[in-house]
Amino acid sequence: MRKSAAPGQSMSRPLLHRGVSGGRIAESSSDSWGSQMNVDKKLSPHHHSSSKHLHSIASSVFSENHSSKYGYTENGYGSESPNSGGPRNRQNLKPLLLKFSLVLIVIFALLGSLWWTILISTSSRGNIFRGYRRLQEQLIKDIEDIGVLSRRVEKLKEVEFCPSKFENYVPCFNVSENEDRQCLDGLKQDCLVLPPKNYRIPLRWPTGRDVIWVGNVKITAQEVLSSGSLTKRMMMLEEDQVSFSSDPLMVDGVEDYSHQIAEMIGLRNESNFNQAGIRTVLDIGCGYGSFGAHLFSKQLLTMCIANYEATGSQVQLTLERGLPAMIGSFTAKQLPYPSLSFDLLHCSRCAIDWEQKEGIFLVEVDRVLKPGGYFVWTSILTNTHKSLNNKKNQKKWTFIRDFAENLCWDMLSQQDETVVWKKNSDRNCYASRKSGVGPPICSKGHDIESPYYRLLELCIGGTQSRRWIPIEERTVWPSRANLNSTELEIYGVHSEDFDVDALNWNSIIRNYWSLLSPLIFSDHPKRPGDEDPSPPFNMLRNVLDMNARFGGLNAALLDAGKTAWVMNVVPTIGPNYLNLILDRGFVGVLHDWCEAFPTYPRTYDMVHAEGLLSLEAAQHHRCTTLDLFLEIDRILRPEGWVIIRDITPLIESARALSLQLKWDARVVEIENNKDERLLVCQKPFIKKQQK
Repeated sequence: MRKSAAPGQSMSRPLLHRGVSGGRIAESSSDSWGSQMNVDKKLSPHHHSSSKHLHSIASSVFSENHSSKYGYTENGYGSESPNSGGPRNRQNLKPLLLKFSLVLIVIFALLGSLWWTILISTSSRGNIFRGYRRLQEQLIKDIEDIGVLSRRVEKLKEVEFCPSKFENYVPCFNVSENEDRQCLDGLKQDCLVLPPKNYRIPLRWPTGRDVIWVGNVKITAQEVLSSGSLTKRMMMLEEDQVSFSSDPLMVDGVEDYSHQIAEMIGLRNESNFNQAGIRTVLDIGCGYGSFGAHLFSKQLLTMCIANYEATGSQVQLTLERGLPAMIGSFTAKQLPYPSLSFDLLHCSRCAIDWEQKEGIFLVEVDRVLKPGGYFVWTSILTNTHKSLNNKKNQKKWTFIRDFAENLCWDMLSQQDETVVWKKNSDRNCYASRKSGVGPPICSKGHDIESPYYRLLELCIGGTQSRRWIPIEERTVWPSRANLNSTELEIYGVHSEDFDVDALNWNSIIRNYWSLLSPLIFSDHPKRPGDEDPSPPFNMLRNVLDMNARFGGLNAALLDAGKTAWVMNVVPTIGPNYLNLILDRGFVGVLHDWCEAFPTYPRTYDMVHAEGLLSLEAAQHHRCTTLDLFLEIDRILRPEGWVIIRDITPLIESARALSLQLKWDARVVEIENNKDERLLVCQKPFIKKQQK
């Protein structure tokens, strides 16, 4: 068969041949990004069947004509009858009759051919017209789709940079002078937060733990010098850097301090914390993270929490050093951690008045502290020699000491300004208290295991939990990360599901790093402090997993030997396994992703999200994907990475958004999985002259 001519092109063939053409015609159709129109589309099956039918009819007509023209000697007209014996004039009549017959045959043949031509052309003209009309309608529809995509892209390009005052913008905290969190309006940020004018890419870990760039954080020399005795001598402000050091010769050096705490607990030194069941530490009002930085070398993981601060932020500097931290306050709300979450809580001059509000802040400490865990408090109030000369301070100290006893805490030791309490491991202790002494046990309606910024409760929580297991009876780190089937039953998790999840994540991590490595080494600039590029994992220190589930990403990173820590976030709208994550020896938090995350801008090297877009879509879009991506951009460092795994339609939409946020983005197919895709993005380092 011959191909039909393109629409609008002159056709010199007979209409019959045009009508029976069964070729292909190029139709325009936009791809998912509206960048090309190149789809080769067949004509409709109805049109092809009609064409084939007409071709068979035409073939029969031509064969009949062929027989009439060349087979006339076989139909009785070509020879004389053997019995004929007419006169001569009859013989002369034969040629005339033969000529007349031939003329009639030719006339009938021409008339028949003309009739068939008219018939065929009439029936096919409608099919041809309808076929081309369908093509034109499809073309118009494709062009309209491209227009919609173009307008959408143009609209997203209107996302502008925020003014310079947003450099350290923290939604939910920048709304008033009150330090308390207020997220009534959800995510309302509609611009891209730019880094400060003198911002520089942080130094690689572990160099970046001890040296940070002054231009990356909002702090003054005066704030450094007035930061308190424990921190002041471990900081040195240079021309463009802040250097942290820990001199063991100093009396208030962090190494001597942690050694003192270990001895007060009854250990030989701080290297024995792990053997005592201590793995996770909550450092309240952490200064600039030096205590946690030192404990990290002892296999302890410390989460720093502190109030929001417009300048000199403890949380911002701690994260800049590559250490876990988040904004958190004891003022009015419960922390977004489950009950019985941490092995040790530490407060060194953390500016919390523990005696206020009938001791409700100490009750919150008790809630998040595991049975057998420790509360370490360093304050001038605990110095009995100084308190004796100040009746007001002595009264405060007496209240705190007696209230801790009513919480069933045992005071292990008191030295100078430091006191160490141990939470009782026996739940029967609460029933043995004198009637009316101390806060009561929470009722079931008030004992929420994993609260999300609920009002503080003046009652003891967690006592009915199946997770009431003394820390000395738990498996020590790192074996703690691998829970057995009996332990998993506490969280309602089958060991088979847990093991499959772990195997999948070990494979995924290998694929992630093989995927990121070419991007890093092909066009990624070297960071200051290194002559040659280090392995890819050193590019990433602070990792945020937006939908952590069992903490599989965190575990796989550790198994692979990556020196990264993970903030495991459990969405409030999904299955809640945050208690399992924390009991594995990781850190994490409960969070609603339609609200701003409690951190400062530019604090994470990589943000990962598996299935989060689907999870949010199932909630009928409580907030837009653009809102979510703007929040990711706010907390992501320049040159930071975003890895999103989800179903293909959501990944395609996310890619369009990522391009409008000026991220470098690529979509990667997943082997043996046709329904899901990976979106891998890198945030560029954009320096824009501030107006």
